Amino acid sequence: MYRILAAERLAPTVARLVVDAPLVARKHQAGHFVIVRTGADGERVPLTIVEADAERGTITVIVQAVGKSTKAIVALEAGDALADVLGPLGNPTPIERHGEVACIGGGVGVAELLPIARALGAAGNTVHVIVGGRTRELVILEDEMAACAQSLVITTDDGSHGRKGIVTDALRELIARRPIDAVYAIGPLPMMKAVAEVTRPASIPTIASLNAIMVDGTGMCGGCRVRVAGEMMFACVDGPEFDAHAVDFDELIRRNGAYRDLEHLADERACHGVREPA
Repeated sequence: MYRILAAERLAPTVARLVVDAPLVARKHQAGHFVIVRTGADGERVPLTIVEADAERGTITVIVQAVGKSTKAIVALEAGDALADVLGPLGNPTPIERHGEVACIGGGVGVAELLPIARALGAAGNTVHVIVGGRTRELVILEDEMAACAQSLVITTDDGSHGRKGIVTDALRELIARRPIDAVYAIGPLPMMKAVAEVTRPASIPTIASLNAIMVDGTGMCGGCRVRVAGEMMFACVDGPEFDAHAVDFDELIRRNGAYRDLEHLADERACHGVREPA
């Protein structure tokens, strides 16, 4: 069992958990993720490692309550435990000294972006961060992002915080003002696709961290298939970061929606206390 040492609500549906996982913490690099389960019969949920403290033996994850399993994880409190924490998985984010870098985060993807922005800054880059959310209450880690960026722009769909609009509007303005050498994007798939289309005409290298459907996280199940430059790859072992200009986002969006009806049904059954069949 992996004990929860601290639990904090960042938003009504978003929680930050500090987990006792010394072996994972020891090997963590920016971009790595873990797969967790709340119990022996629980669903396997991939979560990016936001922070790791090798001395304390802890990792920090941030999770948004969307369906049955993520709601169960968000409900955990200090003193509770996860049944499984498998990782670190995936490849570390390719961190280079590009020069001026834009880091674009949408929704809970900001949590995945934070360690990358920090690593890019530590590598000597000038980091510009653009964070987007639907409303003010869904904008997370603003202070942490401001601390590692030369500039920070917040956008919200409804204008309740920062500027009203979407991240691609702010990105276009940034590119017009400064010579951006690379872009890192993490968030909903349509957002990352839109970012790639903004940077494509200027041939700005753009890296997207793909949140594909994932079961085992080791390349065995094939659930996280993604077509990159015409070649079928696996997000868990070949990624999760890929050249955003080469990703077939339309196919990935369709694949990610394959189980939406079943996910909704499982969530409804859990809300009404109906046990899933063995």
